[in-house]
Amino acid sequence: MSVVVAILGGTDEKTFWALMDELGRRPGDRHERLEWLRGELRARPAAESVEFQAHLEAACEAVATDALWRAVRRIESGLCSDDGFDCFALRLVAQGRGTYRAVLADPGALADVAEVRAPAGRHPREWCDDEWPEREELDYVAQEVFDELTGRGNDCLEAFHEALDTVQETWTKPEEAIRTAEATVRIGTPRPDALFPAETGPGT
Repeated sequence: MSVVVAILGGTDEKTFWALMDELGRRPGDRHERLEWLRGELRARPAAESVEFQAHLEAACEAVATDALWRAVRRIESGLCSDDGFDCFALRLVAQGRGTYRAVLADPGALADVAEVRAPAGRHPREWCDDEWPEREELDYVAQEVFDELTGRGNDCLEAFHEALDTVQETWTKPEEAIRTAEATVRIGTPRPDALFPAETGPGT
């Protein structure tokens, strides 16, 4: 029998954000926090790992607005790649729903995120690994747990994405995410810009 999700109520949006809220406030380093999340997903049916990933990707997709792209490029002195922005989106989601919604509504709220403020005043070349506002490990947690729970081994990646595609075909993005993502296009980011002034070359 396929692991494709038949019901979408296991890890609904409320449950997803409850996990992200707890992840954002848990003590320990990021590896310890992600291991806690793995433990939470291991205690649920494998189908819920797929649903979790679907919610994660929808939340990250809503972050990809012009205003936030511009803000992250400014914060990282123009060094942000497509992959880097995707990782930034994951880290923003991992802050919890309150921070996520605040930044979607006003990208300037990035200036209030402690992890974004920490390296202000120093060039990215001087940042340590933990100071980069990017994280990709969160994107692999659901697949890793799915693999553990189903024991599919080499077939895990294909089975996971097949199930994920099926889930994503049967639902629509939350209206709130669509509205807030569209709204950010019209908003500038003066507060993060003040924390991370643009570099100027000789004679500028």
